[in-house]
Amino acid sequence: MSDLSTSTPEGEASFGDYIALFKPRVMSLVVFTAFVGLMVAPVSVHPMVAFTSILFIAVGAGASGALNMWWDADIDMVMKRTQSRPIPAGRVQPGEALQLGIWLSVISVGMLGLAANIPAAGLLAFTIFFYAVVYTMWLKRWTPQNIVIGGAAGAFPPMVGWVAATGSVSLEAILMFAVIFFWTPPHFWALALFVKTDYAKAGVPMLTVTHGRKETRKQILIYTLILAPVAVGLGFTSIGGPVYLTAAVIMNVIFILGGWKIFKRDEATTEADNHAAERKFFKFSIAYLFLHFTALLVEKGLAAYGLGGWA
Repeated sequence: MSDLSTSTPEGEASFGDYIALFKPRVMSLVVFTAFVGLMVAPVSVHPMVAFTSILFIAVGAGASGALNMWWDADIDMVMKRTQSRPIPAGRVQPGEALQLGIWLSVISVGMLGLAANIPAAGLLAFTIFFYAVVYTMWLKRWTPQNIVIGGAAGAFPPMVGWVAATGSVSLEAILMFAVIFFWTPPHFWALALFVKTDYAKAGVPMLTVTHGRKETRKQILIYTLILAPVAVGLGFTSIGGPVYLTAAVIMNVIFILGGWKIFKRDEATTEADNHAAERKFFKFSIAYLFLHFTALLVEKGLAAYGLGGWA
């Protein structure tokens, strides 16, 4: 990471700039999947415990975002889609983001331990470390497998929520983790296909840069094929059921077909339609994950009335 303390222009930070450090879009996904993990757990959780657990998981996600933006400020200045972020735009100084990230990390972990349990706090601490250090400081700039391995950071939240409720990890928590883990590469590689020049300029070894678009398209298809049985398999566990299974089968068929369509494209066609298929696949991938976890909540709600699950 380069020293930006003297290279960024002075600016006046607003409250919104500090919120932006937390990566609200990423945080919203973390909060939602952690909430689902907590809610579908096979135990009754006091509403106050549930609320405080999700709150401090969200704080931990925000801390990770701030640490990520602090370290990545130099490449954010180069990439067109990130140049307006608070640090490269000069509205927030790198040191401020670093201090905020560290303090919020400590607070979130400590308070989750008090609100829920020590295992959940330990898992949250590991998640923050994995995202801020293993992914951001190491994998992202070192290997084209950055998204594959680093995707684990985004896959931990439902497991953290589950552990906050139960105090332990189970098959259901592992499969929720696995769904997000195997979803992450095709989701981000689809994005990388139409922002390749950004990653190349910043020197980030994204798969599109190191192995080309053709290989990236193949890997997207491969991961959709790996993801499908994992996502469908979750439907046969204690938190699944007919509603989830039906939704998972439909969504994974659509996802695989989208991956196949991207795989079969050639560069001339792609450039002519401005990456229409890749953009469509990327947008659907967001709905894909949201709908899977929503279906789990529906199953939990139906089970409360004796209607959901396989019982």
